[in-house]
Amino acid sequence: MEEQHQRAIIVGVNLSRQKEFDFEYSMEELGNLASACHVEVVGQITQNLERVNKSHYIGRGKVQEVRDLYEAEGANVVIFNDELSPSHIRNLEADLQCKVIDRTILILDIFERRAKTREAQLQVEVAQLQYMLPRLIGLRESLGRQSGGVGTKNKGAGETRLELDRRRIEDKISALNKELENLVLGRQTQRKQRKNTGIPVVSLVGYTNAGKSTIMNAIIETFSSTNDKMVFEKDMLFATLETSVRNIQLPDHKSFLLTDTVGFVSKLPHHLIRAFRSTLEEVSDADLLIHVIDYSNPQYEQLIQITEHTLQEIGIINIPTLYAYNKCDRVECDIPKVEDNSVYLAAKSRVGIAELVDRIRDHIFRDYIHCEMMIPYDQGKVISYFNEHANITATEYKNEGTRLTLECRTMDFEKYQDYVIE
Repeated sequence: MEEQHQRAIIVGVNLSRQKEFDFEYSMEELGNLASACHVEVVGQITQNLERVNKSHYIGRGKVQEVRDLYEAEGANVVIFNDELSPSHIRNLEADLQCKVIDRTILILDIFERRAKTREAQLQVEVAQLQYMLPRLIGLRESLGRQSGGVGTKNKGAGETRLELDRRRIEDKISALNKELENLVLGRQTQRKQRKNTGIPVVSLVGYTNAGKSTIMNAIIETFSSTNDKMVFEKDMLFATLETSVRNIQLPDHKSFLLTDTVGFVSKLPHHLIRAFRSTLEEVSDADLLIHVIDYSNPQYEQLIQITEHTLQEIGIINIPTLYAYNKCDRVECDIPKVEDNSVYLAAKSRVGIAELVDRIRDHIFRDYIHCEMMIPYDQGKVISYFNEHANITATEYKNEGTRLTLECRTMDFEKYQDYVIE
């Protein structure tokens, strides 16, 4: 069945404790989220409240305003800027006589559309089911009122899933979590193996659509002879849901692992944070974070706070961080520019990438040691190892063996201590 073109009224409550610009940006972002689901926003209603209305989230008078605007604009869905309780959905749909969805289900819908790998698909489905569980009645009524479109397709298997009883949904969540656990165990094993190699890990984090994947591709392009390692990038919300890991080989034989992770957004649903925790654990093992910021966004300082708050919420603290102010070519800013732990750049046009990599090097290769070693001629495999994993600056052939002047990792220095010349 062809999906009906959706026209939405978006509704938000500005609580007295919320900063005005925070609320305005949040509503603008809600419109962007709706657009990402191919929903046309045809009207907006907001209300200032000390606290949300217990029965309808907004006041009774505002409910009538929404209804009037809904009819005047020929809308077919109302989208609220916060997560609604089951009773809110039930009461609003009864009074408005239309489909009502919230910010959470909108984000879940986007995640479902973007998920490509089995792990991402499982994580999204678990989050959807956990969201649906207490809302079955309201969602079932909504489906009866309006088929197709955002907030209904979202359920993955469609309307039949809403006909499952609570126990069967809980069983489904358990089964999905078990499959997810097996994938997570595999990921943990990979992380452990990577850790044992001693190669530093650098993780890109930041708000959705800040340019993390573009920076990753720019670094890959700079240090790789082929483009087969490039990751998907597009100017849209949540283009990346899967964690990508790439080995970056530098000219002096130093290397690091670069990871790209899912972007954050304000009011990221707690169901999603829980479901994607295993993916985000990649970040917790990083030696360095690159916090990518869309410098062209007027609210970039607020987006920095949201990202940092989300990182703290999932337990990622006390990891050294570089700030990559991206998209500087869209505003008046001299680039490339480096100030302490901040690099101002334009990843799309590849300006400032070299400066960013230089700052990465300064942070993650501090454990390298300059030394000299005498390698016996019958230990050619050791020389081969250092040719691949160290920066050799001088080679001399002596009677007793090959004398190397090199820069190597502390763990290699300790492993081949017997060859070090005092």
